Amino acid sequence: MKSFLKLDWILLSAIFLLLAISLLLLYSLSFGDYDLGFSNFKKQAVSIGIGLFFLFFFTFLDYRIFNFFSTKLYFVMIFFLGAVIFFGKTIRGTTGWIGISSYHIQPVEIAKLIIIIFLASFFSQKKSRLSHLSKIISSIVLLFFPIFLILKQPDFGSAAIVVFCWVIILSLSGIGRKILMSILLAGSLTILPSWFLLKPYQKERIINFVQPENDPMGSGYNVIQSMVAVGSGKIFGKGLGHGSQSQLNFLPEKHTDFIFAVLAEELGFLGVFFVLTIFGVIFWRIKEIGKLSRDNLGFLIIVGIMAMFFSQFFINIGMNIGVMPVVGITLPFLSYGGSSMVANLVAIGIVQSVYLRRIQNQEKDE
Repeated sequence: MKSFLKLDWILLSAIFLLLAISLLLLYSLSFGDYDLGFSNFKKQAVSIGIGLFFLFFFTFLDYRIFNFFSTKLYFVMIFFLGAVIFFGKTIRGTTGWIGISSYHIQPVEIAKLIIIIFLASFFSQKKSRLSHLSKIISSIVLLFFPIFLILKQPDFGSAAIVVFCWVIILSLSGIGRKILMSILLAGSLTILPSWFLLKPYQKERIINFVQPENDPMGSGYNVIQSMVAVGSGKIFGKGLGHGSQSQLNFLPEKHTDFIFAVLAEELGFLGVFFVLTIFGVIFWRIKEIGKLSRDNLGFLIIVGIMAMFFSQFFINIGMNIGVMPVVGITLPFLSYGGSSMVANLVAIGIVQSVYLRRIQNQEKDE
């Protein structure tokens, strides 16, 4: 009970607020289609319940145990990413789900967190030898396999987030600036050739991200409808259950990719400002917890989780307002999705574990 009271309750309170808003928005979407909407609401509530259980489980689990299990987790992740390609269910052109009854598990959501843990463990144990290029090349090789399997689904958005997390963890792990710049330059040179590896629909998304009016009824439709929804909310919004774009089904994927557009339309600028403030508090607390970490493992895990949350936040909102291509990235803690919700709450549990161990270490020193 004593440890429970010493958790970072500012961070937890911010998370709980987002979870409540998520359920509120999903419930409002049931006004337009009660059966589907209320089903999504109930599944989200179940996912939140499961996620909260694991949040507190990982909170009181010493995060340093990952040093012993990170490699095993890596190979388990590779197995499931490979299995989903052969046995997974295809939804909206992506084979990324494994069906269990009426629920679908998306392994890539859990894989993103496992990769962060694996990289943090890898670099924290190799810190004294980071000047050796061979260690960095080893991390690239190890990262190649999950990236390859994620792109085979294909899930370009998740692959980009994994690469971003790797860059951030690498850059803050003690690597020399010259080596880092050389790696980033080499990576930049691979961007142009990668265009030819994209699927036709992915190329259309990127092209119509720049000019969505080129195909207003096709690949540009989502972006146009989302921007209409965001703009129509104005200051106070149209009210819960009264958003024309969302309630009349003009807005596609409104419960997942475009939940931010629903927020903006129904709760307006004030609702958006409130949610952005909550995210700001979350990023601030995670950053501060990273500073409190005494060991490199905890610090790098926090860095990776921060990079994962921020990139998903930035990409999703960018998709909704037309400044980023639509790549199927959900908004953490708000979008409907069991796998992403549970994985994100597990990540918060690990953040709390780092914070709690820091407090315990302080007490021992005193």
